Amino acid sequence: MNELELSIAIEAALVARNLRNMQTARSALQPGYYLRAAELLRDIRGTVIIGTGFPVGDTFETDGPVGAIALFNALQALGAEPLLACGPPLSARLSGDYPVLALGARDVIAARDEARDNLQRLTPAAVISIEHPGLGPDGRHYNMIGEDISLRSAYFDAYLDEASCPTIAIGDGGNEVGMGNIAATIAGLDIIGSVSRCDELLVADVSNWGAYGIIALLALWSGRDLLEQVSPLAILEYLSALGSVDGVTRENTLTEDGLDASEGLQIIAQLRQLTGFATAT
Repeated sequence: MNELELSIAIEAALVARNLRNMQTARSALQPGYYLRAAELLRDIRGTVIIGTGFPVGDTFETDGPVGAIALFNALQALGAEPLLACGPPLSARLSGDYPVLALGARDVIAARDEARDNLQRLTPAAVISIEHPGLGPDGRHYNMIGEDISLRSAYFDAYLDEASCPTIAIGDGGNEVGMGNIAATIAGLDIIGSVSRCDELLVADVSNWGAYGIIALLALWSGRDLLEQVSPLAILEYLSALGSVDGVTRENTLTEDGLDASEGLQIIAQLRQLTGFATAT
């Protein structure tokens, strides 16, 4: 298959479970969106800001950080200089092991000033959001059941709004940064949708898996089996020790959106098969 056909196969695989109506979201996107997003990162050098971290109570959920760490490792291996952008408590807990851009603003105006300052200072080559709350129509952040989480949420939307470089966002429900690209479609779902936009929006049944879709294409072009090195379970164990919870169950378990780590491993195996790094078993 050619690269567009491969991208379409990846897009189908990543929403096959249709856990939160992402097949509907996919229908609103021009096919080839994983290919277009990955092309923005192909042979990239310099700083890449990866924003993540969805608050659950006083801590953070596993969906988002797992994919962000996996993509961080892949981009670093390919010669870029990624850093993880997140708010507390995730920012403090990751800072001992990763370069972190701490998101300190707690309202839209302050966040825009913060974003402008950091973007001017860092001059990133790309900005990526993975499962980060996106602003609703009223300028607030909401979770999947409509709870206002603004007081506990960092603001990353402005980094994509103000960036002069390519921007990519990954989401799995409709309330994440970037979902404003398909606002009319999201309006039909049972959720307070985000109005935040990006250059390329990617959807998946679990946002972590969207990161794997990008990595699969970068691996193909580099000739390096980057997904072979991704261990969702190991990353989940690392995050669990830092106090993560599953976003669905709100429990400190080695799961993502209520799914066992083996589900992520199955996705990785499928992507490796699609890109020719593994054979079907």
